[in-house]
Amino acid sequence: MPAAEPVVARSASPTRIAALPLATTYTVVPGAPLDPDPFASAGGLVVHPVRTVVVYASPGGSPVALLPTTELGSPTWVPVVQARSGWQRVLLPSRPDRTTGWISLGAGGLEHAVSAYRVHVELAAHRLTVTVEGRRPRAWTVAIGAASTPTPTGRTFLLASLTPAEPTYSPLILPLGTHSTTLDAFGGGPGTVALHGWPDPAIFGHDVSHGCVRVPAAALNALSQVPLGSLVTITA
Repeated sequence: MPAAEPVVARSASPTRIAALPLATTYTVVPGAPLDPDPFASAGGLVVHPVRTVVVYASPGGSPVALLPTTELGSPTWVPVVQARSGWQRVLLPSRPDRTTGWISLGAGGLEHAVSAYRVHVELAAHRLTVTVEGRRPRAWTVAIGAASTPTPTGRTFLLASLTPAEPTYSPLILPLGTHSTTLDAFGGGPGTVALHGWPDPAIFGHDVSHGCVRVPAAALNALSQVPLGSLVTITA
């Protein structure tokens, strides 16, 4: 049986394209489909737009957003969670959480890579595990969101890597493509959840944060090696 012909991206006027929201941690993308399988694994394929690309609601469907080349000062890398002929479905960092979108391979402007890393946070066990293909998994006890500000569940991804200019609670902050379910804003940001260190080891194993996952120094060092766009799965 011959392969199916790729669905052609729907054309849109420059005015309509210019009016689309950027798919960032600060924005809402109405009309974008939610992740249909938010706890599934993925193959490790990640994609980087070398120029701003259009994101669609479905292959050949309506344009819903623009995926920029950078996120929070880091190059944009997002994980591919589904593929069809000529199209790839990716996780987006926007609200609502678990937002996805389709990008057309035929439009160009994309760079692909494969991440061998997987990160898994088990909330009830207060455990973070980093797995690298072909190596033994490493795990640490971590702190998670308090009952009033829980850490959101589902599959997300490593969005950016931030090094604070001034000394703070963590030498490295790793924002994820997900947000607090109870806070619209926090610390001047849009409630983005992150992985980061913490100076007091007494908090590990407890529900104490505003939704972020606080990790010990050894875990933070391991996470610093994880490529942007790598899948991070958070389960209850």
